Amino acid sequence: MNTTSLSMIRRSAASIDAFDEQEVARVSLQAFFSLAEHWQLRREEAQVLLGSPSESTYYRWKQGRVANIPRDTVERISVMVGIYKALHILFPVTERADGYLRRENSDFDGQSALAVMLRGNVEHLYEVRRYLDAWRG
Repeated sequence: MNTTSLSMIRRSAASIDAFDEQEVARVSLQAFFSLAEHWQLRREEAQVLLGSPSESTYYRWKQGRVANIPRDTVERISVMVGIYKALHILFPVTERADGYLRRENSDFDGQSALAVMLRGNVEHLYEVRRYLDAWRG
């Protein structure tokens, strides 16, 4: 790796560190709750997808009262935004894109993509994301 590449990596790392964590948390949660509405998630489902915060924490986040959120939660939301984007590319009709998550799917052993995601581990979110990304080509 040459000196120019290392310099670019260092600048990128510095710019990432410059993000205000509270702002990242606020914007991430706004995106999630918008997804939750599109996907018609029940509170329990939303909590699992966020990494199972307590009920009081969940409602604080939903009200926009955010100081910080765990990095795992930011990662989860990022993966779900990718899932949302992939679905809307694959299904240009909003109702079909948003409804896909609840439909049974033979590629997930007859379960819905949401059922896979609700297994609780962040890897299950990635499983759905990778599947959709591969399907998109």
